[in-house]
Amino acid sequence: MGESYLDGLFGLAGQVAVVTGGGGVLCGAMGRALGRLGVQVAVLDLFEQAAQKVVDEIVAQGGEAVAVTCDVLDRASVEDARDTVLKRWGRVDILVNGAGGNKKQATTSPDLSFFDLPPDAIRWVFDLNFLGTLLPSQVFGQPMAEQGAGCILNVSSMNAFRPLTRIPAYSAAKAAVSNFTQWLAVHMAQEYSARIRVNAIAPGFFLTEQNRFLLTEETTGNLTPRGRTIIEHTPMGRFGAPEDLVGTVVWLLSPAAAFVTGVVVPVDGGFSANSGV
Repeated sequence: MGESYLDGLFGLAGQVAVVTGGGGVLCGAMGRALGRLGVQVAVLDLFEQAAQKVVDEIVAQGGEAVAVTCDVLDRASVEDARDTVLKRWGRVDILVNGAGGNKKQATTSPDLSFFDLPPDAIRWVFDLNFLGTLLPSQVFGQPMAEQGAGCILNVSSMNAFRPLTRIPAYSAAKAAVSNFTQWLAVHMAQEYSARIRVNAIAPGFFLTEQNRFLLTEETTGNLTPRGRTIIEHTPMGRFGAPEDLVGTVVWLLSPAAAFVTGVVVPVDGGFSANSGV
């Protein structure tokens, strides 16, 4: 009886999920977890090999998945990806907007002041994180509206709560993602169906290829002063592991969160709760 009850709360088997940025470290972990839960997973990524690697891992553990090359900043590319998913599985139940990241050229440093940050680098970061969330929400949200049900999960950041030093474009873009999450939750529920939910997670500090240059020394792998400060301000005393996101992701996508929409949930080891005093 216990297993049946849990399946009713958290069961996702048979649903179809689209994961953008699915070849990356964090979203790859989400995709693999969904595959293990019986979800049919479309792994979307700009880099075909990265997407295929995650698909191969899902299939090896008994799941069903497909790799789809997709540029989330090109609407036509996103529409082609949607058509591929609909042709294969006939529906879209879940969209995880995971494509995003920062750029060194949009990050202040002793060699690059705020006054000299190039507009094209700032625009690249903002477009990737915000437009890269909005466009897939438009394209994959439409079949959800036609179905009258679905879940969209965005990926915000700690930077949306309090902007960190040195990364103005990334902080602003993730704040936009959080705001858009709330807006879209209201819009989809009021205009289309209350069974379409939109939420976001706000990961704390996870080592990825986008931030490794800020948190660790390239030559030694030791923590930079910034990396040490983050650990000191994280009550759990460590960086997050990709698997640390899975429980929150499954909850937000599952029937257990049927009355949860428009929220941004920190998964941060307590960082956002720590005043530093």
